[in-house]
This record gives sequence, C-alpha cells and structure tokens, in this order.
Amino acid sequence: MTAPAGDGARATPARRPTIKDIARRAGVSESAVSFALNGRPGVSQTTRERVHRVAADLGWQPNSAARALSGERSGALGLVLARPAHTLGVESFFLQLVSGVQEVLAARKIALLFQVVEDTAAECELLRRWWAERRVDGVLVVDPRAQDPRPALLDSLGLPAVLVGAPAPGEDAGSLSTVWADDSAAMASVLAHLHGLGHRRIVHVAGLAGLAHTERRIASLRAEAAALGLSGVRSVTTDYSDAEGAAATRRLLDAAEPPTAIIYDNDVMAVAGVSAAAERGVALPAELSVVAWDDSALCRVTHPRLTALVRDTTAFGRLAARELLDRLDGGPARSVQAELPHLEPRESTAPPPPAEREPAPEQGLRA
Repeated sequence: MTAPAGDGARATPARRPTIKDIARRAGVSESAVSFALNGRPGVSQTTRERVHRVAADLGWQPNSAARALSGERSGALGLVLARPAHTLGVESFFLQLVSGVQEVLAARKIALLFQVVEDTAAECELLRRWWAERRVDGVLVVDPRAQDPRPALLDSLGLPAVLVGAPAPGEDAGSLSTVWADDSAAMASVLAHLHGLGHRRIVHVAGLAGLAHTERRIASLRAEAAALGLSGVRSVTTDYSDAEGAAATRRLLDAAEPPTAIIYDNDVMAVAGVSAAAERGVALPAELSVVAWDDSALCRVTHPRLTALVRDTTAFGRLAARELLDRLDGGPARSVQAELPHLEPRESTAPPPPAEREPAPEQGLRA
C-alpha cells in the first residue's frame, strides 16, 4: 500500500547523477564521458559539447573525494578555530574575517571547510585527518600562539597554509606565509591618545592569554607605559566574552584606586564594560574613558559612542585568502603586512577628573 503524502510520509532523496547516467543520456561510452569532462583528448568536439550539455542538464558535479584520490585538488580550503565555543557568537572579528575569505573563494568556486575545536591539540589532529583524507588543498591558520605546534606540523605534512597574524616573539612560521597587522604600533597609538588626555591609571582588559597578539599588545602597553613614566598601567586577561568583560570591569572599578581609562580587546567587552560602569554609577567619559580594540556597529550605536581602533577586517580576510590561493598556484612563502589600524576618537574618551590628571611636564625656568 502506498503511503499517503503528508504527515509521516518520507520523501526518497534524489540520487546524485553519475557518469553512467550521462553516458546513457548522451549515447556514448562512460570512458568518452570521462575524457570529455576531464578535458582529455580522445573524443570529438561535438561529443565533448554534448557530454557537457547533458551533464549540466542532469546537475552533475564532480565527486571531490574521487578527485582527491586521483591527485586532483579537492576544491576546498580549511579554517579551524580553537576557542571556547560560547565566545564565538559575540565575536564580530571572525564573522568579518570569514566574510572576506568567502568573497575571494566564491569567485574561484572554492568551498570553505570551517570547524570549531576545543584546543590546539584537537586542531592538530583535525589537520592531520583533513590531510590524510585530502579534504582540503590548504588551510588558514588563525590565533598564532606561543610554542605553537601548527607551523611545524603543516611543514611536515606539506599542506599549504597561511598564518593569519604574526607569530609570537621568538617563534618561526616555517614555510607558512603570514598576513598580519602591527598590534604593537596600534597599542602604542591608543596609549598615546589616553596619555595625551592626561590619564595615568590605565588598564588593558585583554583577550585569551597565550595568543601571540594578546602577548604582543600586553608587551607594547608595558613598554610604552615605561617610556612615558606611567606606573599605574597594567593588563588583565579574559576569554573575550561579554560576561568576563563586565566582571573584569566591576573588579577594576571596585578597587581602591580604580582606573580612569580602560582599553578592551574587543567591542563586545567594551560595551559590557560600559554597562558595568553604569551599574556602579560611573559616568563616561567624565569619570572613565573607554577604548575598544576593533570598531563595529556596537561601538557606533552605544551611548556615548566608543573610541575604537578601526580596520577593514573584511579586507584582511580577502588578503589572507588571496595569499593562500597564491601559495596553491606555486607562489613563495612571504610575510604580508596589512594596513595599520587607526584610532577613531569618539565621545567615550576625554580628560580624567582634574584630581586624577597627570601633571604637565615642567617647563624650564627662564633666566
């Protein structure tokens, strides 16, 4: 008895068309179809055109696994993110980065295989499996770390890769290309802005400890503060989430000597910090100045609008994708510096209260 359509009915999934189906429809042998579809000699131009027409009519696509086994490219690039999954929904940086990557790959009809894992050990295992199964032709590697095992692993596998971000100080990218922005110079520009306004108690609410860019920003803040003679400057690490950003802000504002300015490593933590300050009755920017590392719509619609470091993250993703495609096309490994983020001062930064301002440099006495 035939089951009626509607509740409980299960549609039979459509079968993928095969070379045999194309051969039957075109009236040629399967070997002729293979020659035609793979651009090999052995069939006439008329047969080749008929085979391609029939393949298009049937919606046939090449099997990526079979192509990989035959030594052809898989038609896919990989991106693995080893971060706490609960932080991803609020990270606009990666959404914009992937958007730029996808723009470039879509133009070449290349797929992006994306996966989230718990840590770098799981990422390394996944990279080995992708290589063994020929799932990807190359990978984008994000979040460079101190003692990062991934460059050496990718070298040993011979899997083309681009490191998105500069290696940690003292680390070697191996044969990987790198696409990076100067975090140290960006942090120096932020501290110069706040110092110029008169702030002397400044705290950096950083992201994950151990990430190369986190350590680089912390080191730059420390070095620039020392050069300016500022002793009340320090960093605290978090997981990039709004919850930890707010919690860190509460702890800082409850201290005996709270900061007069806070630098947040992303926009979400900055907005959460503004909310936490409002809970404590701390007025922005009269009592507290706030800077967000990456600009976003959140920074521009929050009241007051947040001073932020501005960069084109989508363009950064496009740059990384193009560099990886260049490696696949035989280009050499190289280091490519992206445009330096620039600080966009808005209403969230201003001079601190008069009692908290850094004294102006003494002027020499006139004779």
